[in-house]
Amino acid sequence: MLGHHYTRTFLETAVASMNAGCNLELSYGMRDNVFMQITQALAMGNVTLQMLRDRVRPLFYTRMRLGEFDPPAMNPYSTLDLSVVQSPEHRNLSLEAAVKSFVLLKNLRGTLPLQAQDLPGKRLAVVGPFADNPRVLFGDYAPVPEPRYIYTPRRGLETLPVNVSFAAGCREPRCQQYSRAEVAAAAGAADVVVVCLGTGTDVETEAKDRRDLSLPGHQLELLQDAVQ
Repeated sequence: MLGHHYTRTFLETAVASMNAGCNLELSYGMRDNVFMQITQALAMGNVTLQMLRDRVRPLFYTRMRLGEFDPPAMNPYSTLDLSVVQSPEHRNLSLEAAVKSFVLLKNLRGTLPLQAQDLPGKRLAVVGPFADNPRVLFGDYAPVPEPRYIYTPRRGLETLPVNVSFAAGCREPRCQQYSRAEVAAAAGAADVVVVCLGTGTDVETEAKDRRDLSLPGHQLELLQDAVQ
């Protein structure tokens, strides 16, 4: 209604949403809450009581499965703390998920994976605005980052038996201020260079789209300098 003008009123929007199968609204507050019009839609015969029950049933089924209607002592989720969330089992599962989510587009001359037995004595450079910034590694609708539990590329690579140098080149994803000398110095002295680039929510997020898929700011220039 407000953005695409598919409907004209909150009442019409509520009816269209329910008919389309929507049963949950992320509203801007009680005043601009579309689903507050459902009672009027029901009274006017725009929706039926059976449809209302069909929409509500899965919501309350989910809430019951989560234990929201149980006493806190009966709800196993109420006893969880960071000792459980950050347990070795969960951290190992996160590591497994990260490994399995990698997408390798090219692997010229078998560069990857880096072999642990070949690393001692090697010099490795990790460069780019995403190399050691925990905040920018999270996408939209992510939890508030807790840096002590986050392994940035730099932090992870420093756990290997290898000499690691670091150069951000630019401090944030927009990469408006770029230090070519910083990147060139780190990359030029390394046997292996890991370049960490991207966008992050500083550049694109909900309701903030981009016209193209090019790297923002001087990031492409940073990449070219790192691999020369």
